[in-house]
Amino acid sequence: MPHHLVFRLYAPMASWGEAAVGETRPTATYPGRSAIVGLIGAALGIRRDDDVGQRHLRESLQIAVKQRSPGLLLRDYHTVQAPPSQSKVTHRTRREELSVPKDALNTILSSRDYRCDGLWSVAVRLATHAAWSLDDLKAALEKPRFALYLGRKACPLAAPLLPTLVEAENWRQALDHRFESALDPDRTWLALVGNEEKDKRLLRLPEEVLYAWEGDADALDGSDTASESSEVWDEPLHRRRWQFGPRLEHRRTVNVEGER
Repeated sequence: MPHHLVFRLYAPMASWGEAAVGETRPTATYPGRSAIVGLIGAALGIRRDDDVGQRHLRESLQIAVKQRSPGLLLRDYHTVQAPPSQSKVTHRTRREELSVPKDALNTILSSRDYRCDGLWSVAVRLATHAAWSLDDLKAALEKPRFALYLGRKACPLAAPLLPTLVEAENWRQALDHRFESALDPDRTWLALVGNEEKDKRLLRLPEEVLYAWEGDADALDGSDTASESSEVWDEPLHRRRWQFGPRLEHRRTVNVEGER
């Protein structure tokens, strides 16, 4: 059976950026490919300006996500001071932006969306000519080179990732791996094996879970159950230029109670 690396994402706040137009910065309900690749890249210590390393990382990984809870939407209102746009004038840092005379600064209004108390599982497979092994990725997630956060630096992890190597026939078997609970406030990160009911109560987990995956439409579990497919623009092409390309993603919502 294929090997997978499975890990869990939880934080009080997460922001899974979508296309941003104007002053609004929306968030998806679950992490896309760019977010997961970026998280693993940070754990490995691959810098944004390392174009070769970023390309090898992008070409090495296949990813699927299980959304156990989308969390609650939080909208943060912002006011930001910025200099007026001028031809042939480029401000390379925030300090340079604020170095112009105070009376020349404009005020920009914006809003940023976050997901609060969301919980997601991620499964990773390696492509044929991957530059790393799953053991390498597991070790990096256990002892990351750079600080890990969920979408924004203001969203640090609030529970261990618990990266685990799993043998599974398909994405769904891997994503349904039961982590030892580390969310019990009375025992502070001690393992509570299979305590799904406690996680459900603490995080208000819904009865439905969402699966999102790459590859063929039947790659989730081999069944012909109907799924939704669409083109999403979250394939990281160039980190420094913030360029992203399209990929085909499949999604299926499953009622957990109905399957028990």
